[in-house]
Amino acid sequence: MWRLCIYNGLHYVVSHPERPIVNSVIDLHCHTTASDGSLSPAELVERASDRGIQTLAITDHDTLEGFRQGREMAEKKNLRLISGIELSCVWGGATIHIVGLNMDVDSAAMKEAEAFQLKARNERCELIAQRVGKKLKQDICMDSVREYAGSDIVGRPHFARYLVDQGWVPSMQAAFTKYLGSGKVGDVKTSWPELDQVVRWIVDGGGVAVMAHAHLYKMTRTKLRACMSDFKEAGGCALEVAYGQMDNNQRGQMTTLAKEMDLMGSCGSDFHGPNRFGLDLGVMPAFPKDVTPVWSLWQ
Repeated sequence: MWRLCIYNGLHYVVSHPERPIVNSVIDLHCHTTASDGSLSPAELVERASDRGIQTLAITDHDTLEGFRQGREMAEKKNLRLISGIELSCVWGGATIHIVGLNMDVDSAAMKEAEAFQLKARNERCELIAQRVGKKLKQDICMDSVREYAGSDIVGRPHFARYLVDQGWVPSMQAAFTKYLGSGKVGDVKTSWPELDQVVRWIVDGGGVAVMAHAHLYKMTRTKLRACMSDFKEAGGCALEVAYGQMDNNQRGQMTTLAKEMDLMGSCGSDFHGPNRFGLDLGVMPAFPKDVTPVWSLWQ
């Protein structure tokens, strides 16, 4: 049985008491073809509108292009589109993702961030092409790989599609299992900036820095708290406490961490496109009642 509930301005439908699946009118984490999503910015905004979402942030990896391309459709659909980006960085040797929300996309800080991240990604992609090509004893054409991306942001999924279409592997899964997955020859580490630099870009751009999906980082509780402490000291002020298909235990851990660290909460599906797991725009656990929502800063 379904029932309608409201928390902190979020309207959502709970389908099961053990694991609430939420249709939220606010989604502040999703992706388009401007990075590694499967829908164009216009298509994603239209889908969000059809699902009843009222406030959306397109947070493509290391680029604001999704937001730029989605604005026109958002105006047509009378949907509030918040500028967003998901920036990669490093802390303590681990790769961390920080979501930036409500920045001035034309600010010097954000232009610097996009340029820096694009350069780092391009250097990484050239190295992936060299290493995987050598392993396969084939020449990988980067221009062709970029065509799969449809943007400047190229990732391993685009390499995987290229390998499949070249007939060098039978499937995307095989591409990752053999060449692109963790620990494989194509698992190339990028020279990402440090955590404090990424937070500074967002703050200097007039935005809000949010720690993305911290429950997925393979850190001890002590190490995660240290990371969050440095994040907050750098100017970060929010943590994702309602995210995609996180379970109740993970939601509880992030809620406790947000309260202990005196951080606001953010929410998002991390939708990349239709998939067999049922994750869609606006799908996430119920937002915790005792955490201040980050969108209160601009409402």
